[in-house]
Amino acid sequence: MVGASGSGKSTLLGLLAGLDLPSSGSITLDGEDLTRLDEDGRARLRARLVGFVFQSFQLLPGLTALENVMLPLEIRGERTAADRAREFLQRVGLGERTGHYPRQLSGGEQQRVAIARAFACAPRVLFADEPTGNLDAATGARVIELIFALQAEQGATLVLVTHDERLAARCSRRLTLVGGELAGTAGELTC
Repeated sequence: MVGASGSGKSTLLGLLAGLDLPSSGSITLDGEDLTRLDEDGRARLRARLVGFVFQSFQLLPGLTALENVMLPLEIRGERTAADRAREFLQRVGLGERTGHYPRQLSGGEQQRVAIARAFACAPRVLFADEPTGNLDAATGARVIELIFALQAEQGATLVLVTHDERLAARCSRRLTLVGGELAGTAGELTC
């Protein structure tokens, strides 16, 4: 999804993920109408199906890299949470940084922890909101390569919000928001 600042990209992403509810209409994710689920039901559906990578990383400062990746796995009751978290931290190049806290990591390293956290849960849908927005160009390029490689490997659907035209061009479908509306569409959006 592309569009000018304030066009509604992040809002639409939040709606698609069930983080927010629409004032009208419905949103269906894996056959479930998100508007008919309570917050707990939406949270269970997200835990089962969805991964997130945000511009601001959203790591918990009091947890190590390993603990940040383990947290959603533990919430789901995964018995092998520590092993899976270590595996994904290794895969994103942070196998030697598992005991470091977010404040001890660079921005690029923090984003790689966030990517490991998202993909360790094997999401069917990954929502990425400006995942390179707080990174320099070289680090951002490495992060994007990592996201696309893991997305292809796991077969997840990637819903990406970006201002970067080169990044948008890599996606198989492009949606443009203008003033809170999808340009060139009327009615239902199916991804």
